[in-house]
Amino acid sequence: MKDLEVTLTGGNLQFVEGLYAQYLDDPQSLEPDWRAYFDGLAPGTARAVDVEGPRFVRRSIFEASGAAAGPADDVAARQDRVDQLVRAYRVRGHMVADLDPLGLQRRPHPELELGHYDFNADDLDQKFSARTLSGPTVLTLREILDRLKRTYCGPIGTQFMHIDDLETKMWLQQRMESSQNQLVMTRDQQLRVLTKLTDAEIFEQFIHKKFLGAKRFSLEGGESLIPLIDQALEKAGRHGIDEAVIGMAHRGRLNVLANIINKSPAKIFREFADADPDKYFGGGDVKYHMGYSSDHVTSDGHKIHLSLCFNPSHLEFVDPVLVGRVRAKQDRKQDPHGDRVLPLLIHGDAAFAGQGIVQETLNLSELPGHTVGGTVHLIVNNQIGFTTPPEMSRSSFYATDVAKMLQVPIFHVNGEHPEAVAQVIEIAMDFRRQFKKDVVIDMWCYRRYGHNESDDPAFTQPVMYAAIRKRKSVRAGYTENLLKLGEVTQEEADEVAVRRRQRLEDALSEAKAREFAYEHDFGRGLWRGYLGGADAAVPEIDTAVARPLLDSLMARLTTLPESFTAHPKIGRLLALRQEMVSGERPLDWGAAEALAFASLLEEGTRVRLSGQDSGRGTFSHRHARLYDYTSGAPYVPLSNLSDTQAPFDAIDSALSESGVLGFEYGYSLDTPDGLVLWEAQFGDFVNGAQVIIDQFIISCEDKWNRLSGLVMLLPHGFEGQGPEHSSGRLERFLSLCAEDNIQVCNLTTPAQYFHCLRRQVRRPLRKPLIIMTPKSLLRLPEAVSDADELATGRFQRIIPDPTAQADEVRRVLLCSGKIYFDLLAAKQILGAEHVAIHRIEQLYPLPDSDLADLLAPLAPATPVVWVQEEPQNQGAWPYMRYRHGDRLLGRHPLTCIARVESASPATGSAASHRMEQELIIERAFELA
Repeated sequence: MKDLEVTLTGGNLQFVEGLYAQYLDDPQSLEPDWRAYFDGLAPGTARAVDVEGPRFVRRSIFEASGAAAGPADDVAARQDRVDQLVRAYRVRGHMVADLDPLGLQRRPHPELELGHYDFNADDLDQKFSARTLSGPTVLTLREILDRLKRTYCGPIGTQFMHIDDLETKMWLQQRMESSQNQLVMTRDQQLRVLTKLTDAEIFEQFIHKKFLGAKRFSLEGGESLIPLIDQALEKAGRHGIDEAVIGMAHRGRLNVLANIINKSPAKIFREFADADPDKYFGGGDVKYHMGYSSDHVTSDGHKIHLSLCFNPSHLEFVDPVLVGRVRAKQDRKQDPHGDRVLPLLIHGDAAFAGQGIVQETLNLSELPGHTVGGTVHLIVNNQIGFTTPPEMSRSSFYATDVAKMLQVPIFHVNGEHPEAVAQVIEIAMDFRRQFKKDVVIDMWCYRRYGHNESDDPAFTQPVMYAAIRKRKSVRAGYTENLLKLGEVTQEEADEVAVRRRQRLEDALSEAKAREFAYEHDFGRGLWRGYLGGADAAVPEIDTAVARPLLDSLMARLTTLPESFTAHPKIGRLLALRQEMVSGERPLDWGAAEALAFASLLEEGTRVRLSGQDSGRGTFSHRHARLYDYTSGAPYVPLSNLSDTQAPFDAIDSALSESGVLGFEYGYSLDTPDGLVLWEAQFGDFVNGAQVIIDQFIISCEDKWNRLSGLVMLLPHGFEGQGPEHSSGRLERFLSLCAEDNIQVCNLTTPAQYFHCLRRQVRRPLRKPLIIMTPKSLLRLPEAVSDADELATGRFQRIIPDPTAQADEVRRVLLCSGKIYFDLLAAKQILGAEHVAIHRIEQLYPLPDSDLADLLAPLAPATPVVWVQEEPQNQGAWPYMRYRHGDRLLGRHPLTCIARVESASPATGSAASHRMEQELIIERAFELA
């Protein structure tokens, strides 16, 4: 036995500690000299050995152990270089992973070469500490490399070393390295994958043959998506999830509908045949935009309700909508951590990298008002966007690099390796459950045809499509692999295909039947009892609140905990609001809104308000969330009304319009019984969300038969603040009005605002409501209401001039919103009692009968003038002119007074603004 003496350094400490750990576990596994050395250590002294210098006193100790020969310093340095190599594979291994099924992308990386660390082939059988890897603590360099390549450079490549949190990083490291990123599947699991691949492939082939030339946006080349989603749902069932919401664009959507969501293939084939044109006259949508819902049962018997969101061609804009829907479901189920509802988003590679709404949605993922406990993102990476290659469509190597803004893993996987895909979804789902964060899977595949089936992709990608033509299908490759392993027979594989094809033949026969019956899923579940359709078919409703309750609510809203120190100005504000409800002074807008919210909450209606400054209000008028003046602790009076009230949320959102509005729209889709509001900082900023407005909010009922009661609050009014702080783009909303699809209001009193908000929930009609909310009117002494106006009456679509005498009126001014008070002031100064000023509070829907009732007492030739602050080509005038021409109701001459037409909403000069405003008012009365 050799006499061993060791001096440890920072470089070799890790190696010797690895041996000591091995000794503690199994002394006989060590070389005799090392075993004797550790046997001789006194208890508790193993870590008390010297750390003096970079040398071993006796080099023979390493020779005895079989570690690398050479000077002691060199041994430590070599171990350090091995550790650097291990780290390099964790950081860079994905760059040489076998991801591209076409074999066009793989390239070597210098940091993964042995020579980069001064090793060569002669070093491969030398032993080194492997404690930083999961598994044995001592391995040869060859064994270390083999484990690293299998884990990080096979059909799975993982980006996770950008994560700062050590616990997260170590969890991922252990999960991947302990299994070397390989999933051992049972025969039943392999058959399930094969069946799902068969379903995916045969569905596409069947449609291709039966509906020749029809667009279907095929999944061929990416068929592994179907078993991937199926495995995700299997895992979700084991996690106790009972609902999953899926969002995706058109690529592969029909396949997902048929083979995951369980929409009847007969319905899909009927849509391909386009056999019922009268059913969709003037409405509906193409089949690859449609949504669906059903109940899915996992192999363990667990039921999961599935919903596939409706989606327009604007690819990624469904992302925040889906997440908003999921948050609403979680709130309803009291599921704050996302343990019961799973969001699953399927993206395209070009869209994920190219569309900013993706970043906006990712940014929402961990914000308190918008988190859903982690979204699973699946990228179907076709390696092309329509005809644009990656090098022309993104500045990053991966389509997923935008997701590195989050501290989450990104799994890249070769879609031609279904079992690798299964391994990735297994880890991804466990990661979401463990850390309540998003997770990203980038499945590399290809698109067998062009953007659609009639397109020839070889025009622009001849090399890629030459390679694609040589590829066998994913199913064929997987079947061959299973046959080699002896897990299935050819007869079993063929039988699966025959059975699935016959199912589609039967469905086609059903679809061709003349008596084919459609099933409608509208108006079920949460939406039972709520109505769309014609506004006139739903009567108005009393929205008044008894005066004693108003008094009580305001008392609770203005009473703070004894321990709370209010800002001095807040203290004065609360005192003023007490005086408002007691009748000592009139109500302003902030007080009326607070009472509307409070009364609804007490009646059991959830209220959710979101926007960039919604807690305080852009104009410091709301103060729904108060902060202790000394500690900064928040207090929300509207959340402290009573023990039985409904939940209230006032959320200061991210600086985003599209993402946040999309989220709130999605939230409204699953909250028909709540008041869901989104507030723009200024109304002008709403144009940052135009896709959400046009493709979802405006047209959802017409295209998809889906209702929403979302309220949009858009501060609007010309007050000299310039082009970007004046207009809520009223004209855009009015130009999109048709078929009673939305409601558009421009209100003039706090009482009207109070009744309008309550009416939105109490009336069973569910239509989006767009309100041009005030700015200067928030504090205008004339723009106030008595508390009794909240305790009586209801919303008025039109407010007639209370002073007008029909037999004296020679001119009628119609207006909406803030300009009313300028006109009223001028009328009083001029004593123009022969001019009637009527306020149109709801611009749409505005039935002719309402206008007829208003103007019936007047002579037929009485001129009517529409007066507005906006330029003549903006505001409500284009809408009024389109609806009524130059004669209102065919009996009154109709003209307009406004600012001159302009490409920009407003001037940047405050002085010029005042001149323009004065001119409008003068013209309104000059001919009267």
